[in-house]
Amino acid sequence: MTSGWRSSPSLLRRLGLVQLDKALNYFARQTGSQPGLRQHLLASPYELPGLPEHGAMALVRPHEAALAGTGLAGAGAGALSPALPSAPAPVTVSRQAASTARLSAVDFFRGLAILEVVTHHTTAVTLRHLPEGSAAYLVTAAVNRTLHFAVPAFIFLSATVLTRSLLRDFQPLRYYSRRVVRGGWPYLLWSVLYVLWYVASGRRPPEVLTDPERWSFYLLYGKASYHLYFMLVALQVYLLLPLLLPFARRRPPIWAAFLLGAALQAGAYLLNREVLGVRYPGSTVLWYVLPIVLGISVGARLGEFSEWFRRWRWWVLGLLVLVFPPYLSITTRQMLGESVDSVAYHALNWAYSALMALGLLGLAYQWQRSAHPLRILIATLGTVSLQVYLIHPFLLQVLERWYAPERTDSVALTIAVTTAYGLFVLMLPAVIGRVLSGRRLSSLLFGR
Repeated sequence: MTSGWRSSPSLLRRLGLVQLDKALNYFARQTGSQPGLRQHLLASPYELPGLPEHGAMALVRPHEAALAGTGLAGAGAGALSPALPSAPAPVTVSRQAASTARLSAVDFFRGLAILEVVTHHTTAVTLRHLPEGSAAYLVTAAVNRTLHFAVPAFIFLSATVLTRSLLRDFQPLRYYSRRVVRGGWPYLLWSVLYVLWYVASGRRPPEVLTDPERWSFYLLYGKASYHLYFMLVALQVYLLLPLLLPFARRRPPIWAAFLLGAALQAGAYLLNREVLGVRYPGSTVLWYVLPIVLGISVGARLGEFSEWFRRWRWWVLGLLVLVFPPYLSITTRQMLGESVDSVAYHALNWAYSALMALGLLGLAYQWQRSAHPLRILIATLGTVSLQVYLIHPFLLQVLERWYAPERTDSVALTIAVTTAYGLFVLMLPAVIGRVLSGRRLSSLLFGR
Protein backbone atom coordinates (compact mmCIF):
# COMPACT_ATOMS: atom_id res chain seq x y z
CA MET A 1 0.00 0.00 0.00
CA THR A 2 2.82 2.33 0.88
CA SER A 3 4.62 1.79 -2.40
CA GLY A 4 1.36 2.51 -4.22
CA TRP A 5 0.98 5.72 -2.31
CA ARG A 6 4.51 6.82 -3.24
CA SER A 7 4.01 6.02 -6.89
CA SER A 8 0.69 7.84 -7.27
CA PRO A 9 1.98 11.41 -6.75
CA SER A 10 4.87 10.89 -9.17
CA LEU A 11 2.40 9.68 -11.80
CA LEU A 12 0.23 12.74 -11.15
CA ARG A 13 3.24 15.01 -11.57
CA ARG A 14 4.14 13.33 -14.85
CA LEU A 15 0.58 14.04 -16.01
CA GLY A 16 0.98 17.68 -15.03
CA LEU A 17 -1.45 17.47 -12.11
CA VAL A 18 0.93 19.09 -9.64
CA GLN A 19 -1.77 20.73 -7.50
CA LEU A 20 -3.68 17.46 -7.12
CA ASP A 21 -0.43 15.76 -6.12
CA LYS A 22 0.18 18.40 -3.46
CA ALA A 23 -3.39 18.10 -2.20
CA LEU A 24 -3.20 14.32 -1.79
CA ASN A 25 0.09 14.63 0.06
CA TYR A 26 -1.44 17.27 2.32
CA PHE A 27 -4.45 15.05 3.08
CA ALA A 28 -2.06 12.21 3.88
CA ARG A 29 -0.17 14.31 6.38
CA GLN A 30 -3.38 15.56 8.01
CA THR A 31 -4.92 12.13 8.57
CA GLY A 32 -1.82 10.19 9.48
CA SER A 33 -1.44 8.19 6.30
CA GLN A 34 2.06 9.27 5.36
CA PRO A 35 4.29 6.50 4.00
CA GLY A 36 5.55 4.19 6.70
CA LEU A 37 2.94 4.95 9.37
CA ARG A 38 0.69 2.09 8.33
CA GLN A 39 3.50 -0.44 8.75
CA HIS A 40 4.36 0.91 12.21
CA LEU A 41 0.77 0.67 13.36
CA LEU A 42 0.20 -2.79 11.94
CA ALA A 43 3.21 -4.03 13.88
CA SER A 44 2.30 -2.18 17.07
CA PRO A 45 1.55 -4.29 20.19
CA TYR A 46 -0.71 -1.57 21.52
CA GLU A 47 -4.38 -0.86 21.37
CA LEU A 48 -5.55 2.71 21.23
CA PRO A 49 -7.60 3.31 24.35
CA GLY A 50 -9.56 6.48 23.78
CA LEU A 51 -10.94 9.12 21.49
CA PRO A 52 -11.39 12.85 21.92
CA GLU A 53 -15.00 13.79 22.27
CA HIS A 54 -17.34 14.74 19.50
CA GLY A 55 -18.50 18.35 19.75
CA ALA A 56 -21.47 18.88 17.45
CA MET A 57 -19.77 16.97 14.63
CA ALA A 58 -16.51 18.94 14.69
CA LEU A 59 -13.02 17.80 15.57
CA VAL A 60 -9.63 19.43 15.80
CA ARG A 61 -7.26 18.19 13.16
CA PRO A 62 -5.24 15.10 14.09
CA HIS A 63 -1.89 16.86 14.22
CA GLU A 64 -3.35 19.60 16.44
CA ALA A 65 -4.72 17.07 18.91
CA ALA A 66 -1.39 15.29 18.97
CA LEU A 67 0.58 18.46 19.58
CA ALA A 68 -1.81 19.70 22.24
CA GLY A 69 -1.91 16.30 23.90
CA THR A 70 -5.58 16.73 24.72
CA GLY A 71 -8.96 15.87 23.30
CA LEU A 72 -11.87 18.30 23.07
CA ALA A 73 -12.91 17.51 26.62
CA GLY A 74 -9.44 18.09 27.96
CA ALA A 75 -8.54 14.41 28.19
CA GLY A 76 -4.93 13.72 27.33
CA ALA A 77 -3.82 11.41 24.60
CA GLY A 78 -3.20 8.96 27.39
CA ALA A 79 -0.79 6.15 27.98
CA LEU A 80 -0.87 3.25 25.59
CA SER A 81 -2.36 0.18 27.16
CA PRO A 82 -1.14 -3.41 26.66
CA ALA A 83 -2.74 -5.28 23.80
CA LEU A 84 -3.95 -8.81 23.46
CA PRO A 85 -1.45 -11.60 24.18
CA SER A 86 -1.34 -12.51 20.50
CA ALA A 87 0.11 -9.13 19.54
CA PRO A 88 3.45 -9.14 17.69
CA ALA A 89 6.75 -8.04 19.18
CA PRO A 90 6.91 -4.45 20.45
CA VAL A 91 7.93 -1.56 18.28
CA THR A 92 8.13 2.12 19.12
CA VAL A 93 5.13 4.21 18.12
CA SER A 94 5.29 7.95 18.64
CA ARG A 95 2.53 9.68 20.59
CA GLN A 96 1.70 11.78 17.52
CA ALA A 97 1.34 8.69 15.32
CA ALA A 98 -0.87 7.00 17.91
CA SER A 99 -3.05 10.08 18.32
CA THR A 100 -3.37 10.47 14.56
CA ALA A 101 -4.45 6.85 14.12
CA ARG A 102 -6.89 7.18 16.99
CA LEU A 103 -8.53 10.19 15.39
CA SER A 104 -8.73 8.78 11.91
CA ALA A 105 -11.55 6.33 12.64
CA VAL A 106 -13.72 9.09 14.10
CA ASP A 107 -12.89 11.45 11.26
CA PHE A 108 -13.75 8.78 8.72
CA PHE A 109 -17.09 8.15 10.47
CA ARG A 110 -17.85 11.87 10.42
CA GLY A 111 -16.82 12.13 6.80
CA LEU A 112 -19.20 9.33 5.80
CA ALA A 113 -21.98 10.82 7.91
CA ILE A 114 -21.65 14.33 6.49
CA LEU A 115 -21.62 12.88 2.97
CA GLU A 116 -24.89 11.18 3.91
CA VAL A 117 -26.35 14.46 5.24
CA VAL A 118 -25.54 16.46 2.12
CA THR A 119 -26.73 13.70 -0.22
CA HIS A 120 -29.94 13.31 1.79
CA HIS A 121 -30.70 17.02 1.56
CA THR A 122 -29.70 17.20 -2.10
CA THR A 123 -32.00 14.34 -3.06
CA ALA A 124 -34.80 16.20 -1.26
CA VAL A 125 -34.18 19.09 -3.67
CA THR A 126 -34.18 16.65 -6.58
CA LEU A 127 -37.55 15.25 -5.49
CA ARG A 128 -39.11 18.70 -5.59
CA HIS A 129 -38.36 18.95 -9.30
CA LEU A 130 -39.10 15.44 -10.55
CA PRO A 131 -42.54 14.35 -11.76
CA GLU A 132 -44.29 12.72 -8.81
CA GLY A 133 -44.87 9.02 -9.27
CA SER A 134 -42.28 8.65 -12.02
CA ALA A 135 -39.67 5.90 -11.82
CA ALA A 136 -36.94 8.48 -11.22
CA TYR A 137 -38.98 9.99 -8.40
CA LEU A 138 -39.46 6.64 -6.67
CA VAL A 139 -35.78 5.69 -6.99
CA THR A 140 -34.69 9.08 -5.64
CA ALA A 141 -37.17 8.75 -2.77
CA ALA A 142 -35.70 5.33 -1.93
CA VAL A 143 -32.18 6.80 -1.90
CA ASN A 144 -33.37 9.68 0.26
CA ARG A 145 -34.93 7.32 2.83
CA THR A 146 -31.90 5.02 2.80
CA LEU A 147 -29.75 7.99 3.76
CA HIS A 148 -31.98 9.11 6.60
CA PHE A 149 -29.85 8.05 9.57
CA ALA A 150 -27.27 10.80 10.08
CA VAL A 151 -28.65 12.50 13.21
CA PRO A 152 -28.98 9.25 15.25
CA ALA A 153 -25.54 8.22 13.96
CA PHE A 154 -23.97 11.49 15.07
CA ILE A 155 -25.73 11.24 18.44
CA PHE A 156 -24.32 7.72 18.79
CA LEU A 157 -20.82 9.01 18.00
CA SER A 158 -21.22 11.88 20.46
CA ALA A 159 -22.20 9.47 23.22
CA THR A 160 -19.33 7.16 22.31
CA VAL A 161 -16.46 9.63 22.35
CA LEU A 162 -17.85 11.74 25.20
CA THR A 163 -18.27 8.66 27.37
CA ARG A 164 -14.69 7.62 26.72
CA SER A 165 -13.44 11.09 27.57
CA LEU A 166 -15.59 11.44 30.70
CA LEU A 167 -14.48 8.09 32.04
CA ARG A 168 -10.87 9.18 31.76
CA ASP A 169 -11.15 12.67 33.18
CA PHE A 170 -14.34 14.48 34.19
CA GLN A 171 -13.87 18.06 35.36
CA PRO A 172 -17.39 19.53 35.54
CA LEU A 173 -16.49 23.21 35.20
CA ARG A 174 -14.18 22.64 32.26
CA TYR A 175 -16.54 20.17 30.62
CA TYR A 176 -19.62 22.38 30.70
CA SER A 177 -17.77 25.57 29.78
CA ARG A 178 -16.41 23.84 26.68
CA ARG A 179 -19.87 22.58 25.80
CA VAL A 180 -21.21 26.13 25.94
CA VAL A 181 -18.42 27.42 23.68
CA ARG A 182 -18.35 24.51 21.24
CA GLY A 183 -22.05 23.67 21.16
CA GLY A 184 -24.22 26.36 22.68
CA TRP A 185 -22.65 29.38 21.00
CA PRO A 186 -22.70 27.99 17.41
CA TYR A 187 -26.31 26.86 17.91
CA LEU A 188 -27.39 30.32 19.02
CA LEU A 189 -25.38 32.17 16.37
CA TRP A 190 -26.50 30.07 13.42
CA SER A 191 -30.11 30.10 14.60
CA VAL A 192 -30.02 33.90 14.40
CA LEU A 193 -28.26 33.86 11.03
CA TYR A 194 -30.78 31.46 9.50
CA VAL A 195 -33.75 33.43 10.81
CA LEU A 196 -32.25 36.56 9.23
CA TRP A 197 -31.71 34.67 5.97
CA TYR A 198 -35.28 33.38 5.86
CA VAL A 199 -36.61 36.90 6.44
CA ALA A 200 -34.26 38.42 3.83
CA SER A 201 -35.24 35.76 1.27
CA GLY A 202 -38.97 36.29 1.89
CA ARG A 203 -39.61 32.88 3.45
CA ARG A 204 -40.67 34.43 6.75
CA PRO A 205 -42.28 37.79 7.45
CA PRO A 206 -40.14 40.54 9.03
CA GLU A 207 -42.43 40.55 12.08
CA VAL A 208 -40.80 37.37 13.40
CA LEU A 209 -37.65 39.34 14.20
CA THR A 210 -39.41 41.23 16.99
CA ASP A 211 -41.72 38.44 18.15
CA PRO A 212 -40.43 36.83 21.40
CA GLU A 213 -42.85 33.95 21.00
CA ARG A 214 -41.42 33.03 17.60
CA TRP A 215 -37.85 33.25 18.91
CA SER A 216 -38.77 30.97 21.80
CA PHE A 217 -40.19 28.49 19.34
CA TYR A 218 -37.12 28.63 17.11
CA LEU A 219 -34.61 28.20 19.94
CA LEU A 220 -36.45 25.74 22.19
CA TYR A 221 -37.28 23.32 19.35
CA GLY A 222 -34.36 23.85 16.97
CA LYS A 223 -36.67 25.28 14.32
CA ALA A 224 -34.69 28.33 13.18
CA SER A 225 -33.81 26.09 10.22
CA TYR A 226 -34.74 22.53 9.41
CA HIS A 227 -31.29 21.11 10.24
CA LEU A 228 -30.47 22.93 13.50
CA TYR A 229 -32.47 20.60 15.74
CA PHE A 230 -29.47 18.29 15.76
CA MET A 231 -27.38 20.85 17.61
CA LEU A 232 -30.15 21.30 20.17
CA VAL A 233 -30.27 17.53 20.75
CA ALA A 234 -26.47 17.46 21.01
CA LEU A 235 -26.63 20.08 23.77
CA GLN A 236 -29.09 17.90 25.66
CA VAL A 237 -26.76 14.92 25.26
CA TYR A 238 -23.91 17.00 26.68
CA LEU A 239 -26.00 17.75 29.77
CA LEU A 240 -27.21 14.18 30.18
CA LEU A 241 -24.07 12.09 29.76
CA PRO A 242 -22.29 13.03 33.02
CA LEU A 243 -25.39 11.82 34.90
CA LEU A 244 -25.02 8.43 33.20
CA LEU A 245 -21.40 7.86 34.19
CA PRO A 246 -22.34 5.24 36.84
CA PHE A 247 -23.94 3.22 34.05
CA ALA A 248 -20.90 3.72 31.81
CA ARG A 249 -18.53 2.56 34.58
CA ARG A 250 -20.30 -0.79 34.62
CA ARG A 251 -19.13 -1.27 31.01
CA PRO A 252 -22.34 -2.88 29.74
CA PRO A 253 -21.86 -5.37 26.86
CA ILE A 254 -22.70 -3.86 23.50
CA TRP A 255 -25.49 -6.25 22.51
CA ALA A 256 -27.01 -6.01 26.01
CA ALA A 257 -26.92 -2.21 25.68
CA PHE A 258 -28.61 -2.51 22.28
CA LEU A 259 -31.49 -4.49 23.78
CA LEU A 260 -31.69 -2.25 26.86
CA GLY A 261 -31.64 0.87 24.67
CA ALA A 262 -34.40 -0.56 22.47
CA ALA A 263 -36.57 -1.29 25.53
CA LEU A 264 -35.96 2.19 26.97
CA GLN A 265 -36.66 3.74 23.57
CA ALA A 266 -40.00 1.97 23.42
CA GLY A 267 -40.74 3.21 26.92
CA ALA A 268 -39.85 6.79 25.96
CA TYR A 269 -42.14 6.55 22.94
CA LEU A 270 -45.06 5.33 25.03
CA LEU A 271 -44.35 7.90 27.74
CA ASN A 272 -44.51 10.71 25.23
CA ARG A 273 -47.60 9.35 23.48
CA GLU A 274 -49.61 8.65 26.64
CA VAL A 275 -48.33 11.24 29.14
CA LEU A 276 -45.90 13.95 28.03
CA GLY A 277 -47.20 14.83 24.58
CA VAL A 278 -44.03 16.73 23.64
CA ARG A 279 -44.82 18.80 20.58
CA TYR A 280 -41.61 17.99 18.68
CA PRO A 281 -40.09 14.89 20.29
CA GLY A 282 -37.50 14.63 17.52
CA SER A 283 -35.90 17.77 18.97
CA THR A 284 -35.36 16.07 22.34
CA VAL A 285 -33.23 13.22 23.68
CA LEU A 286 -36.46 11.22 24.09
CA TRP A 287 -36.14 10.19 20.45
CA TYR A 288 -32.48 9.14 20.71
CA VAL A 289 -32.38 6.91 23.79
CA LEU A 290 -31.23 3.88 21.79
CA PRO A 291 -28.21 5.54 20.11
CA ILE A 292 -27.26 7.21 23.41
CA VAL A 293 -27.31 3.97 25.44
CA LEU A 294 -25.55 2.11 22.65
CA GLY A 295 -22.94 4.87 22.37
CA ILE A 296 -22.26 4.76 26.12
CA SER A 297 -21.60 1.03 25.92
CA VAL A 298 -19.30 1.37 22.90
CA GLY A 299 -17.50 4.31 24.50
CA ALA A 300 -16.90 2.36 27.69
CA ARG A 301 -15.47 -0.53 25.65
CA LEU A 302 -13.85 1.46 22.86
CA GLY A 303 -10.46 -0.19 23.28
CA GLU A 304 -12.01 -3.53 22.34
CA PHE A 305 -14.59 -2.32 19.82
CA SER A 306 -12.53 -3.13 16.75
CA GLU A 307 -12.14 -6.74 17.88
CA TRP A 308 -15.83 -6.88 18.85
CA PHE A 309 -16.86 -5.72 15.40
CA ARG A 310 -14.64 -8.27 13.67
CA ARG A 311 -16.36 -10.97 15.71
CA TRP A 312 -19.94 -9.70 15.24
CA ARG A 313 -19.87 -7.88 11.91
CA TRP A 314 -21.89 -10.54 10.08
CA TRP A 315 -24.59 -10.33 12.76
CA VAL A 316 -24.74 -6.55 12.35
CA LEU A 317 -24.92 -6.92 8.57
CA GLY A 318 -27.49 -9.71 8.80
CA LEU A 319 -29.76 -7.67 11.04
CA LEU A 320 -29.43 -4.74 8.66
CA VAL A 321 -30.44 -6.96 5.76
CA LEU A 322 -33.52 -8.05 7.72
CA VAL A 323 -34.50 -4.56 8.87
CA PHE A 324 -33.78 -2.59 5.70
CA PRO A 325 -36.57 -3.82 3.36
CA PRO A 326 -39.47 -3.13 5.78
CA TYR A 327 -37.78 0.11 6.88
CA LEU A 328 -37.43 1.34 3.31
CA SER A 329 -40.99 0.31 2.46
CA ILE A 330 -42.69 2.03 5.37
CA THR A 331 -40.59 5.21 5.26
CA THR A 332 -41.00 5.58 1.50
CA ARG A 333 -44.77 5.10 1.77
CA GLN A 334 -44.91 7.67 4.56
CA MET A 335 -42.89 10.09 2.42
CA LEU A 336 -45.35 9.62 -0.44
CA GLY A 337 -48.20 10.60 1.85
CA GLU A 338 -49.62 7.18 2.62
CA SER A 339 -50.91 6.32 6.08
CA VAL A 340 -48.54 4.05 8.01
CA ASP A 341 -48.50 2.52 11.48
CA SER A 342 -46.68 4.92 13.82
CA VAL A 343 -45.24 2.26 16.12
CA ALA A 344 -43.81 0.20 13.24
CA TYR A 345 -42.50 3.35 11.53
CA HIS A 346 -40.54 4.55 14.55
CA ALA A 347 -39.36 1.09 15.62
CA LEU A 348 -37.89 0.39 12.18
CA ASN A 349 -36.31 3.86 12.08
CA TRP A 350 -34.58 3.34 15.42
CA ALA A 351 -33.39 -0.18 14.62
CA TYR A 352 -32.07 0.76 11.17
CA SER A 353 -30.30 3.91 12.42
CA ALA A 354 -28.66 2.13 15.36
CA LEU A 355 -27.42 -0.75 13.21
CA MET A 356 -26.10 1.67 10.57
CA ALA A 357 -24.23 3.60 13.26
CA LEU A 358 -22.59 0.40 14.53
CA GLY A 359 -21.74 -0.63 10.99
CA LEU A 360 -20.24 2.75 10.07
CA LEU A 361 -18.06 2.85 13.17
CA GLY A 362 -16.94 -0.71 12.51
CA LEU A 363 -16.10 0.21 8.91
CA ALA A 364 -14.20 3.27 10.15
CA TYR A 365 -12.07 1.09 12.41
CA GLN A 366 -11.50 -1.46 9.66
CA TRP A 367 -10.20 1.31 7.41
CA GLN A 368 -8.36 3.43 9.96
CA ARG A 369 -4.92 2.11 9.01
CA SER A 370 -5.50 2.28 5.27
CA ALA A 371 -3.52 4.76 3.18
CA HIS A 372 -6.11 4.65 0.39
CA PRO A 373 -6.70 8.16 -1.02
CA LEU A 374 -10.48 7.76 -0.69
CA ARG A 375 -10.21 7.14 3.04
CA ILE A 376 -7.89 10.12 3.34
CA LEU A 377 -10.33 12.41 1.52
CA ILE A 378 -13.34 11.23 3.54
CA ALA A 379 -11.47 11.48 6.85
CA THR A 380 -10.27 14.98 5.98
CA LEU A 381 -13.84 15.95 5.14
CA GLY A 382 -14.81 14.66 8.57
CA THR A 383 -12.54 17.21 10.26
CA VAL A 384 -14.75 20.03 8.90
CA SER A 385 -18.09 18.25 9.16
CA LEU A 386 -19.57 20.89 11.46
CA GLN A 387 -18.77 23.66 9.00
CA VAL A 388 -20.34 21.68 6.15
CA TYR A 389 -23.39 20.87 8.26
CA LEU A 390 -24.04 24.48 9.22
CA ILE A 391 -23.42 26.12 5.85
CA HIS A 392 -24.70 23.71 3.20
CA PRO A 393 -28.49 24.29 3.63
CA PHE A 394 -28.00 28.01 2.96
CA LEU A 395 -26.03 27.28 -0.21
CA LEU A 396 -28.59 24.74 -1.41
CA GLN A 397 -31.38 27.29 -1.01
CA VAL A 398 -29.37 29.97 -2.82
CA LEU A 399 -28.69 27.63 -5.75
CA GLU A 400 -32.29 26.49 -5.94
CA ARG A 401 -33.49 30.10 -6.01
CA TRP A 402 -30.93 30.92 -8.69
CA TYR A 403 -31.87 28.03 -10.96
CA ALA A 404 -34.51 25.45 -10.16
CA PRO A 405 -35.07 22.69 -12.71
CA GLU A 406 -38.55 22.53 -14.19
CA ARG A 407 -40.64 19.38 -13.93
CA THR A 408 -40.85 19.45 -17.69
CA ASP A 409 -37.04 19.15 -17.93
CA SER A 410 -35.56 15.77 -18.67
CA VAL A 411 -34.84 13.54 -15.71
CA ALA A 412 -31.17 13.42 -16.67
CA LEU A 413 -30.90 17.22 -16.64
CA THR A 414 -32.65 17.52 -13.26
CA ILE A 415 -30.43 14.91 -11.66
CA ALA A 416 -27.28 16.38 -13.24
CA VAL A 417 -28.09 19.89 -11.99
CA THR A 418 -28.94 18.83 -8.43
CA THR A 419 -25.90 16.53 -8.28
CA ALA A 420 -23.72 19.49 -9.23
CA TYR A 421 -25.44 21.49 -6.49
CA GLY A 422 -24.67 18.74 -3.98
CA LEU A 423 -20.99 18.67 -4.88
CA PHE A 424 -20.76 22.44 -4.64
CA VAL A 425 -22.46 22.72 -1.24
CA LEU A 426 -20.23 19.93 0.06
CA MET A 427 -16.91 21.27 -1.16
CA LEU A 428 -17.26 25.02 -0.60
CA PRO A 429 -17.99 24.79 3.17
CA ALA A 430 -15.20 22.20 3.47
CA VAL A 431 -12.73 24.61 1.86
CA ILE A 432 -14.00 27.43 4.08
CA GLY A 433 -13.54 25.26 7.14
CA ARG A 434 -9.98 24.34 6.18
CA VAL A 435 -9.00 27.91 5.30
CA LEU A 436 -10.39 29.33 8.55
CA SER A 437 -9.07 26.52 10.74
CA GLY A 438 -7.07 27.85 13.68
CA ARG A 439 -8.18 31.43 13.08
CA ARG A 440 -10.20 33.63 15.39
CA LEU A 441 -13.02 33.90 12.85
CA SER A 442 -13.43 30.10 12.95
CA SER A 443 -13.84 30.24 16.74
CA LEU A 444 -16.41 32.98 16.35
CA LEU A 445 -18.44 31.18 13.68
CA PHE A 446 -18.07 27.53 14.66
CA GLY A 447 -16.91 27.53 18.28
CA ARG A 448 -13.53 26.04 17.37
